[in-house]
Amino acid sequence: MNRSTRTSFADRLGDAADAKKAQLERAARARSVAETPAAVERRSAREAISVARDARIAERTATKLAMEAANAAALVAAQIAEAAAREASLRAEREASDNEFAERIAREATEDAERQAARDARYAARKARRNRGR
Repeated sequence: MNRSTRTSFADRLGDAADAKKAQLERAARARSVAETPAAVERRSAREAISVARDARIAERTATKLAMEAANAAALVAAQIAEAAAREASLRAEREASDNEFAERIAREATEDAERQAARDARYAARKARRNRGR
C-alpha cells in the first residue's frame, strides 16, 4: 500500500481490521489443517515413536543396571574367593611353619640326645680306664 495516497485515520483503521481478519483466517485455516485426520494420524505416529524411543531407553537403562549389578556381584564373589584363598594360604604357611618348627625341635632333641650319649660314653670309658688301673 502506498502511504502517500491513503493516509487518513479511517483508512488506517480499515487496514488494521483487514490485517486482523487475514490473521484470524490464517489461524482458522491452520487449526482446521491441524485437525484433519492425516494430521491427527501424524501426531499419533510421532507420539508412538516417542513412546517406543522412551521404552528402548528404559530397556537399555535396565540392561545397563542389570549388567552393573552382575559385575558388582562377580567382583564381590571374586573378592570373597580371593580372601578365602589368602586365608587358606596363610593357614598353610602357618602349618608349614609349625611343622618346620616341630621338625627342628625334634632334630635338636635328637642331636642333644646323641651328644649326651657320646658324652656319657666318654665318661664311661674314662671311668672304665680308671677302674682298670686300680
